[in-house]
Amino acid sequence: MSMLELRRVSKSYGQGGAEVHALREVSLTADEGAMVAVMGPSGSGKSTLLSIAGTLEEPTSGEVLIGGQQASGLSRGARARLRRRVIGYVFQDFNLLPGLTAAENVSLPLELDGVPGRKARAAALTVLDGLGLSGRASHYPDQMSGGERQRVAIARAMVGERRLLLADEPSGALDSVNAEAVMRLVRDACKNAGMAAVVVTHDAQLASWADRVVFLRDGRVTDQTAPAPGPESLLARGDGR
Repeated sequence: MSMLELRRVSKSYGQGGAEVHALREVSLTADEGAMVAVMGPSGSGKSTLLSIAGTLEEPTSGEVLIGGQQASGLSRGARARLRRRVIGYVFQDFNLLPGLTAAENVSLPLELDGVPGRKARAAALTVLDGLGLSGRASHYPDQMSGGERQRVAIARAMVGERRLLLADEPSGALDSVNAEAVMRLVRDACKNAGMAAVVVTHDAQLASWADRVVFLRDGRVTDQTAPAPGPESLLARGDGR
């Protein structure tokens, strides 16, 4: 089943001579248990695509379906509920709240959705433990390394019954060891929890963890490929495309 489907999605900003076309009739699917990597040069529309897939922005035209449900055109409140319950979003800068502990950051989406505090915390601790962070549950973001903060951000995106994981350059601030660890976590979330994942990355080696790689240029899909297993599979292409 497709957890995410974009149908001929376009996004424009501005009007007239100042109009900028960020996306041009982009179609993309992400199935349950599958990981899709999105690559392309700066300004190709990668982050805009992820923002629209996560219902943070509305497309100018086209359709967005989440789990078969039409997401484009939903009210602001309905989109917020969809994000809390179905979509997990990992931001480039982690976007953790500095005044909350790791466990509190992870449990926050559940509590905002009405889950009792004790139950939300138990769910948060379970996810943190699965990511090797049980010993960091009571620590604040500034007490953790970059890799630990990124894993907390992923835990927050995975907590509850989320079915779609969206990650915007999740390894951008990490060294190569932690970057591969993050991609492995996303891969495992797909394989073990049946989540669908769409990951924006500039790194071909990391993209090779995905089941499919989609290439964007000037807001259009220019190519798609299914890499062979192994982190070296795309490196031979040289240019990351």
